[in-house]
Amino acid sequence: MSTAKKEYKRVTTKSLVEMKRNNRKIAMLTAYDYTMAKIIDNAGIDIILVGDSASNVMAGHETTLPITLDQMIYHASSVIRAIERCLVVVDLPFGSYQGNSRNALDSAIRIMKESGAHSIKMEGGEEIAESIKRILSAGIPVMGHLGLTPQSIYKFGSYTVRAKKDTEAEKLKKDALLLEDLGCFAVVLEKVPAKLAEEVAKSLTIPVIGIGAGNVDGQVLVTHDMLGMTHEFSPRFLRRYLDLYNEMDGAFKKYITDVKSGDFPNDDEQY
Repeated sequence: MSTAKKEYKRVTTKSLVEMKRNNRKIAMLTAYDYTMAKIIDNAGIDIILVGDSASNVMAGHETTLPITLDQMIYHASSVIRAIERCLVVVDLPFGSYQGNSRNALDSAIRIMKESGAHSIKMEGGEEIAESIKRILSAGIPVMGHLGLTPQSIYKFGSYTVRAKKDTEAEKLKKDALLLEDLGCFAVVLEKVPAKLAEEVAKSLTIPVIGIGAGNVDGQVLVTHDMLGMTHEFSPRFLRRYLDLYNEMDGAFKKYITDVKSGDFPNDDEQY
């Protein structure tokens, strides 16, 4: 006999653990502004990530490193004003938590107080354990991030798949268990072999959200990528649900033509 699936009026960290326990997949997308966040939340998304990918998507930087804490707070504040149901997670940007647990706590507190966000996300495992502990001790929920960690891109040297070698795979598994033991409510795995990601997901009681990491407890994509607003790259894990780049290009060209020809505005579009 089947039972009705529980519907969540508000998604919380507890909801996500329940969803994993009940084999319900978790859907997560990025947002950086009010308008996009409102549309995504109304569609029924479980998590919005205010990602430091705003550095690339919104500001045009080559990496995520340049974005500042103040800028992340601005984007997070815009998103928070739009949402009614989903959980909002905000990336701690590069330089705001590495190597200094006091600085990490101050950064996390600023995001929570000034934006109204629900939680934060941090890249790394054992190396940032002290910062995670300190943030969690203040009652701030933390989502972990392992595998390809874009804030360490200059260390890696490329955006290729991580943890293909046994040594790195073992460290990733160890770090994932550590993040759960510390008290993280979920972990993102980025660009790691699907078999390894599946093994990690089975070893944890908290959800594993994948991006290029196989079919685990949930998935996350950059919204602008899955809508086809970007077109410069096409990684294997990216499914484009729309082709907005060409749709928007056509609309803009039609508008320009209509304005220059005098067709816009017509009589019905004037006062």
